[in-house]
Amino acid sequence: MHYHRRPSWAIADSSVTPEHVFLNRRALLAGMGMGAGLLALPGRGRAEAGISPLEAPQNPAFADAGRPATDESLTAFYNNYYEFGSSKRIADEAQKLDVTGWKVKIAGLVEEEFEIDFQDLMGRMPLEDRNYRHRCVEAWSMVAPWTGFPLSKLVELAKPLSSATYVKFQTFLDPDVATEQRATWWPWPYTEGLTIDEAMNELSFMVVGAYGKELHKQFGAPMRLHTPWKFGFKSIKAIDRIEFTDERPLSFWEELAENEYGFWANVNPEVPHPRWSQADELVLGTDERVPTRLYNGYEEQVAAMYGDLPQSVGERFWR
Repeated sequence: MHYHRRPSWAIADSSVTPEHVFLNRRALLAGMGMGAGLLALPGRGRAEAGISPLEAPQNPAFADAGRPATDESLTAFYNNYYEFGSSKRIADEAQKLDVTGWKVKIAGLVEEEFEIDFQDLMGRMPLEDRNYRHRCVEAWSMVAPWTGFPLSKLVELAKPLSSATYVKFQTFLDPDVATEQRATWWPWPYTEGLTIDEAMNELSFMVVGAYGKELHKQFGAPMRLHTPWKFGFKSIKAIDRIEFTDERPLSFWEELAENEYGFWANVNPEVPHPRWSQADELVLGTDERVPTRLYNGYEEQVAAMYGDLPQSVGERFWR
């Protein structure tokens, strides 16, 4: 069991620039035509922004996310990626991760465990574009134009046994590259999980590209998960292991603070985080706050999975 200790370098919450102030300043600068230059980071972070094109057909069922896609000049340089640091300005640092020859291990309760090269996996999957809403637990939101494939197709490729009831995802572990992984107060590697039913839901999406290009490293290249009805911390990045199991996985944030971050992490505006409201959200790149919708507006596609779900410690926050 890992225990969370506040690191010695952490500053008090009262000293942190409020989220809405930081975001509104960025929106103002962008509107003045200054955004691209000021949002750019030195070194490889900006140099590799124009990565290879990635073409895929638009899935018409997910073409309209209810509002326009958030500008890439904002999303590409505003990222939670704790392997590379606790601030959101980690885009340049994330370029250190070498994804060449990336492999994904399929393990656990499957007919046969195997390892597959990422490019081989891409060749077997039906790529498509989807525009998805993204709701962060920090009460801000955006719309991302993703390219990827349904998680259900990967589950079918894995051939899980009937005894498998959960899917456990893990990201890479390389503290020589991701220096924050040297910190002992974090339970590395980053781990997340879904039920098999959630994994097979039509919304669950394995993302390999964004904005018509291969996925930026700060977005979680070469492959990340996106479950748009859940808070963003469930959408694990840089996945290199997928395990099928009959035991519910203990997710990264749940292990750190189970009273604040439950396993399900479904967006629910009526249940506040213990330290802030979830009733509304700041739209990234604007000064507009909009009401948060149950399941982030995807209730029709997912609500049936949770009708009789019992609540447990921590889950009262996120069901």
